[in-house]
Amino acid sequence: MTPKPPSAVIEAAHAEHLKSLPFEDTADFADADRGFIGALTPCVVTAADGRVVWDNDAYGFLSGDAPTSVHPSLWRQSTLAAKQGLYEVVEGIYQVRGLDLSNISFIEGDTGIIVIDPLVSTETAAAALALYRAHRGDRPVVAVIYTHSHVDHFGGVLGVTTQADVDAGKVAVLAPEGFTEHAVQENVYAGTAMARRAGYMYGAVLDRGPQGQVGCGLGQTPSTGEVAIIVPTIDITTTGEEHTIDGVEIEFQMAPGTEAPAEMHFYFPKFRALCMAENATHNLHNLLTLRGALVRDPHGWAGYLTEAIDTFTDRADVVFASHHWPTWGKDNIVEFLSLQRDLYAYLHDQTLRQLNQGFTGIEIAESFQMPPALHKAWHAHGYYGSVSHNVKAVYQRYMGWFDGNPGRLWAHPPEAAGPRYVEAMGGVDRVVELARAAAESGDYRWAVTLLDHVIFTDENHTGARELYADTLEQMAYGAECATWRNFFLSGATELRNGNFGTPTQSSSTTLLAQLTPEQMFDVLAISVNGPRAWDLDIALDITFDDLGTNYRLTLRNGVLVYRQCAADESTATATVRLLSKLRLLAAAAGDFTSPGLEVSGDGQALQTLLGALDQPDPSFNIITP
Repeated sequence: MTPKPPSAVIEAAHAEHLKSLPFEDTADFADADRGFIGALTPCVVTAADGRVVWDNDAYGFLSGDAPTSVHPSLWRQSTLAAKQGLYEVVEGIYQVRGLDLSNISFIEGDTGIIVIDPLVSTETAAAALALYRAHRGDRPVVAVIYTHSHVDHFGGVLGVTTQADVDAGKVAVLAPEGFTEHAVQENVYAGTAMARRAGYMYGAVLDRGPQGQVGCGLGQTPSTGEVAIIVPTIDITTTGEEHTIDGVEIEFQMAPGTEAPAEMHFYFPKFRALCMAENATHNLHNLLTLRGALVRDPHGWAGYLTEAIDTFTDRADVVFASHHWPTWGKDNIVEFLSLQRDLYAYLHDQTLRQLNQGFTGIEIAESFQMPPALHKAWHAHGYYGSVSHNVKAVYQRYMGWFDGNPGRLWAHPPEAAGPRYVEAMGGVDRVVELARAAAESGDYRWAVTLLDHVIFTDENHTGARELYADTLEQMAYGAECATWRNFFLSGATELRNGNFGTPTQSSSTTLLAQLTPEQMFDVLAISVNGPRAWDLDIALDITFDDLGTNYRLTLRNGVLVYRQCAADESTATATVRLLSKLRLLAAAAGDFTSPGLEVSGDGQALQTLLGALDQPDPSFNIITP
């Protein structure tokens, strides 16, 4: 279906934004272009099978003045984020930007290069390395640094090195303490649900264009190639820890529990350059991503930024990050980091102040205003996170989901609430009529609230679906936050065309291979269909030959419990001997006959236990019942 044009309400709002925001400040454009060496032409990357995994040329429409279908501030941000190519940060430090959601950086040492954050995919990382080498020479990779535990900062590692070279000691891999545990856990435990919602957040199936996806604020979109992981060989554990790699001294600062559970900053004295990972970028980040995650700690985040300012800025000529463009000059660096610090501190402190006055998260978010200095700073705008959903995240972190009103303690779920609201308002057609009037008056938020109830009463009501999609589209046109825009447009797409499932996956065989036995058993435990397993009473000894360890698994009352202990055939329902951890995953997928699995005792016990597991659904409904 052809997208609808923006309404007069949206056009008028954008005209006001053009007047009220500091569009005369164009310093970011100079910084984003500074040090440009060369672009990848065409900027299209394919997998071995010919599938396109990255296409930055699709964003060629991002030039000139903003169309009325895009918030002018978001258009500005997307125009900046879509710039691609190899850039010199300072002599000896180079970045490739615009080849994935994140940046990849190259630090030149005595004999080779240190790679920082090898993007999402093998293919894009390899293309970035090739672009660097085309201009700077065929220097070998001597080390890889993961700044933190999100997939866009490690997934493309096989594009810049190999497991064999790491095993042989030719390449070191550095990461903050806890990196592997968190990297694996985030992509596996709730990975299916997060990946499904990430399809909305990043606008995975949306057309690229002024009435479709224009980016996601932090970058344009994640690539869709091969994801892998190589386990770090050096864990960074302490602020002030120093390592010298290929003649390059690096001073580290730990920053756990900020933008990621395991994250770190680091400084290069030789280059007077500070890397801030993803804790200081040119937008307001997420305290709770729309795809889902653990709520992040803005108080700690602000504290680590203060520590970085105090520790490094007297010695730094440039600050760069894993997204966006660098900032040069001491005064600019201090101002940038200080405003970023104030951004997260203000969100934290003012939300706490108001919740202690009795306001709920949604009430605080509705009235929350940022200080003038932050409103004027482009890098404090909510292109990826938003003030609204970040305030609610702070409330959730401290107070949980319940706002304290007993009338909301036991609310009906949407499938039950929708029909009741619709009946109370006079039936489906009457509610659609009210929603249409609201939409025509520009009250889009009320219109979608009404239509949400209608869809959860009659999901096939043609008029409601069309109006709901059209209204979400208008909300998208008005959104400064790219992830809000993508959510609105993705919802409209599914209302019009049906469920698009999960277009991209961040899990992979190499990620699954890094699951510890305990994490594997956690995955099994969260997959147990409790009611179906209520009456089962099973005790399994699971022995991993490659690890030389045994675990006792018990399934009782629908709960899977595990502990490491010696095998005991006298109390076990069955003993399962596995060649490796991955053989257990194969069995969970239904393979009981391949080599590497031996069962003694009750031959059906393992199948019975695994038969009590539910498979996750990567195509669960979001906007419909």
